[in-house]
Order: sequence, then structure tokens, then C-alpha cells
Amino acid sequence: ILKEKIQLSLRPEKEKKQEIHLSPLPLPTSQSKTTSSMVQPEQAPKVVNVVVDPQGQCVPELKPPLCASPSPFRMKSVGLQERRGSNVSLTLDMSSLGSIEPFVTVPTPREKVAMEYLQSAGRILTRQQLRDAVACSHLLQTEFMEIPMNFVDPKEIDIPSHGTKNRYKTILPNPLSRVYLKPKNPSDSLSTYINANYIRGYGGKEKAFIATQGPMINTVNDFWQMVWQEDSPVIVMITKLKEKNEKCVLYWPEKRGIYGKVEVLVNSVQECKNYTIRQLTIKQGSQSQSVKHYWYTSWPDHKTPDSAQPLLQLMLDVEEDRVESPGRGPVIVHCSAGIGRTGCFIATSIGCQQLKEEGVVDALSIVCQLRVDRGGMVQTSEQYEFVHHALSLYESRLSAEAVQ
Repeated sequence: ILKEKIQLSLRPEKEKKQEIHLSPLPLPTSQSKTTSSMVQPEQAPKVVNVVVDPQGQCVPELKPPLCASPSPFRMKSVGLQERRGSNVSLTLDMSSLGSIEPFVTVPTPREKVAMEYLQSAGRILTRQQLRDAVACSHLLQTEFMEIPMNFVDPKEIDIPSHGTKNRYKTILPNPLSRVYLKPKNPSDSLSTYINANYIRGYGGKEKAFIATQGPMINTVNDFWQMVWQEDSPVIVMITKLKEKNEKCVLYWPEKRGIYGKVEVLVNSVQECKNYTIRQLTIKQGSQSQSVKHYWYTSWPDHKTPDSAQPLLQLMLDVEEDRVESPGRGPVIVHCSAGIGRTGCFIATSIGCQQLKEEGVVDALSIVCQLRVDRGGMVQTSEQYEFVHHALSLYESRLSAEAVQ
């Protein structure tokens, strides 16, 4: 009797050990009776795709996955990451991992599966399909939910006290693509650290952009050191200084200021309808560089703009500056955390180049590429929709130009 009691009392513990804190996606009732049928699926998983019928209605259609493995991820995020559209609970579809025996030793860590998805997912849209996609917002939301966030675990950044240089403790630069500052004392690892990542552009062009957080009072000198070091021709700022709380500090002078070793001179200020342009000269020793600073202020807090037109115009102006600055460094883009609005701007910029060059666009693949370079880029489903709206607006411009 005592032996039976001990076994009974141990049984819940055993079961507890087998729990993996990932809730499986719901399966058909025939498969959901036992764990083994969930782990060893009878058939390959399917994902819901969509077709637009002649009447313009969005019709769901079962199709095999678009990429090598469908996304088994829905990320549960914290703090700043927890925004509408990106706070779905973390789930793992075991069926996509194939036959696994025993249950506990999953051969593919979730990071690896997430990275495979980010590197292979895509949905190429023709011009008409882009227009249809904009009309089916709930399907764009569903597509967005599948994209792994790829946020960084703080343990991945082996720099003591790096937290003092992060505006948000959960938004960190992905180690493989982060910008390293070149310090006068290389043994001081903290002086090499800035919360910024190099971002690939259209066609995988290396270091086309830098995505970074809004400078803090103690990182302003680092920011200007990065602008100088990278020879960036343009800075794009997509945030107010304050929206309920501080989003970014004022990091430029009215006329002249010295930030660490970099002197910043404001040559002119031009007020446009939705943004302000400052022509700057930055100096270090006897050398100088010209930098154009765009401050876009008409993006509402925690929302997307009513119209994509101002952002599109900003993107076209910045692209013109980039083309006129051959041989210079990345365009620096920042909002407050450097992932949401920053991601929208860069995704739109890359997508417009793809539309212009190829006549098609793959926003899903673009956002996945951005998240490989910096976790969480394009932060919410509303922002993902907004990117499609901006691309559709650009497509209609291209069509109008072609007619003329």
C-alpha cells in the first residue's frame, strides 16, 4: 500500500516534467486524443491561403505552406514588445517538426526553426495581388502573426552594464549584425556598444541602413560617433521627443554643439508639411562630412498614420539623397525603440525599390529579412498593413507615370 501511495504521489511530478511550456496548435479531433498522434502526424500540416474571387471577395483556400516549414511560432512578448498584433501566445506546432521520439528531446530548437522560417518565407505579389491584399486586412493580420519576432535574449550580449545604454530593456540589437563603435580603448567593451543594427537593403545589399533606438542622455555622444564612423549621409527620425513619456532626447544643437569628439553645426532648417529638414555639417579634427537630418513628427503614438502619403514622400526624398551620395555609408533610421516605425520606413523603402525594378513585391520576405537583422522590426499587424498600404500607393503612382 505504501509503495502504491508513493507511486501515486510521484505520478503528477513525472507528468509535470514532460510539460513543455509551449501550447500545441489545435489539431483535428481525430488526432488530438493522444500525445503520440500529435507528435507523429498522419499528414503534412496545411496553412490557410487566400484567393480573391471575381466578385472581389476574400476566400480562404487550403494550400501547402509557402516556405520550407510553416511557422510554428506565435511569439508572447513583454514590455514594449507587447503591442496589439504582436502579443499572441507562443505556440509550437509539433507536426511541423516531423516524427519526434521521445517527446522531450526535440532535435530542432525553436530558434533554429524560427530562423529557417525567416530565411525562407515569402509571398510574391503582382500589382493586382498587392491591391487585393490591402483589401483583405484580416488575412494580412493572420500572415503577420506567423512571423517569428526573433528578439534577443540578454544573455546573448556579453558586455557588462550594456543595459545602461538600452532605452527599453527588452529591445536589444541582434549580435550578428550589431554596429560596433571603434573606441580609443578597445579593451573597454561597453564603449564599443550601441543599440543599433546594420540592415540589408534591396537585393540583400549589405549595410544599406542602420536601425537604432532614439538616443538617450548618456548615448548621444555614441550616436554622433556612429554617424561619423559610418559616414552616413542621412538620418531619419520618426518620433516626437515626448509622447506621454520620453521617446528620444534632443540630440542636435540649435546652431553648434560638441558631442564627444564630434562637432555638429546646423547650417539650415527647412519646415515642410510633415517633417523638418536640417542640413548639418559634422566635424572631427580637420575633416568634415555633410549630413541631412529628417525629423518626421506626424506619426501618432501607438497608431499608424491615417494616410501613407507623407511617409511615402519622406521615403522618396531620402532615396533621392542616397542616390546622390554614392560611396557613402548607411542611412540611419530611428524612432524610439528602433523597430516599429523604423521597420515600417525601411520595409517600405525596400518594397518600393522592388516594385520599381521587378514590378512585383514580397513584403513578407522583406519583413522576415529585417527581423533576421534586428528582432521585432515592423512591430504590429497594423504596421504590417500600413506597409502594404504605402506600397499600394507607390504602385498606383508608378502606374500613373507609365500612362503619362
